[in-house]
Amino acid sequence: MTEATKNSASSGGLSWFARSLNVIERVGNKLPDPAILFALFMIAVWVISWALSGVSFSEIDPRNGKPIQIKNLLEGAALTTFMAKLVSTFVSFPPLGVVLVAMLGLGVAEYTGFINAGLRSILSVTPKMLLTPVLVAVGILSHVAVDAGYVLVIPLGAVIFYAAGRHPLAGIAAAFAGVSGGFSASLFIPSSLDPLLAGLTQASARLSSNPAAAELIINPLNNYYFTSASAILIVFIGWFLTDKVIEPRLKNTPVDGDPAGLPTLDPLTLSERRGLRFAVLSMLLCIALLVVTIYPATSPWRGTDASLTHATAPLMQSIVALILVFFLIPGVVYGYAAGTVKNHRDVIQGMTKSMSGMGYYIVMAFFCAQFIYAFGQSNLGALIAIKGAGGLKELALPMGITLIGIVILTSLVNLLVGSASAKWALIGAVMVPMLMELGVSPDLTQAAYRVGDSSTNIITPLMPYFPLIVVFCQKYVKSTGIGTLIALMLPYSVALLVLWTAFLLCFWMLGLPLGIGASYSFPIAR
Repeated sequence: MTEATKNSASSGGLSWFARSLNVIERVGNKLPDPAILFALFMIAVWVISWALSGVSFSEIDPRNGKPIQIKNLLEGAALTTFMAKLVSTFVSFPPLGVVLVAMLGLGVAEYTGFINAGLRSILSVTPKMLLTPVLVAVGILSHVAVDAGYVLVIPLGAVIFYAAGRHPLAGIAAAFAGVSGGFSASLFIPSSLDPLLAGLTQASARLSSNPAAAELIINPLNNYYFTSASAILIVFIGWFLTDKVIEPRLKNTPVDGDPAGLPTLDPLTLSERRGLRFAVLSMLLCIALLVVTIYPATSPWRGTDASLTHATAPLMQSIVALILVFFLIPGVVYGYAAGTVKNHRDVIQGMTKSMSGMGYYIVMAFFCAQFIYAFGQSNLGALIAIKGAGGLKELALPMGITLIGIVILTSLVNLLVGSASAKWALIGAVMVPMLMELGVSPDLTQAAYRVGDSSTNIITPLMPYFPLIVVFCQKYVKSTGIGTLIALMLPYSVALLVLWTAFLLCFWMLGLPLGIGASYSFPIAR
């Protein structure tokens, strides 16, 4: 085969792949917005509840020992109750408050430049031989600032690789793999995703017909040990694939961007260095103060049972508040020391800016809360859980196969629904209570979801930041398109899906703790 033929075949292959992805993109774009999707699902629940309200089921509801009965949500009493509780259903929606509170602190840290300077500082002092693993690790670390990694770490990855004489697209791929492929991982620092998923998991668990579910409290750090260990796995996967697979493949791809327009890695200014020193010192002092105050056996952080890890301990219930404090204080200190903050109004402006970016999430949360309320009131969730559990019991599939099924299902849904919270609100409302009926804890089900949700983030054009990554690539290689980026990231996606799933199965088989206050099993109702 001649070189021209090889190039032609390669081009044809990429064109076919790109056409296939375009079909997925068109189909995905025809789906309603997630907020409207929840509203449509809520209406569907109403209609289905009316249709099944007169049907007799043989399945026994463990909560009352009677055959389960679907409640008609279209009858007058149900509709008036729904309207009367509409506001309280929204404001008491578990993920809403925790996400907004955490974003107040993170928003200030990002607005003042503390997060930006911190990430640039880490990347600028990295030895060349460790460039790839540190870049992937910083991508994972950026999760504490929600979307900061997409707009900061990924373009900086290209800058650093380009300055080091390496291909800039390889830098983008490595950073993208850490930021988005490892989205559910956390490099020893909890991310804002933890309280968000925990809140949705708790809301889904309450849909279970098991009486014990009413008292269940999901710790925001219920997957902390697993996600922290996963970060190490993802760093090694990203390191190997970038250096051994992706960069050699890019060897013959010329960098044809305008050199004058290519970004540069600006070193920290004296004011930024001063701000960073004071900010890091303030964060260390906060951590030291927390350690000192939780050390005594009689510490109020421990609660009445003197436990630090129990879900009801004040320390565990204060995770979101601690995230707020641990980023708000260093963010403010950095701002004053670096000169990016002049007075208290600038701090409030940082909070306001972070809240303004949460407008869409609040709208989606409203419809999501109403859907989950209706789903729970109808008893459809309990019916599906009991029937689904019965079906799984009859199949007698090994639990490992069931966990793999959750991962694959999530990864496929992720190709069409980009929002992590939207996917988990939909999938979790069925999977969490269903597996609880089989004795599987919500903590383990959530961990399986996180693996599937992250693995295909980097190959779906419907991910909100995907077009932005294409633009970053085009600064260096003008011909970059969606198919190019998909082909670049597909090895990462496949490796993450296979190896991360195997990693979860190893955790489960070895009985390693998933997180703080987490378990693998849930008591089956008798």
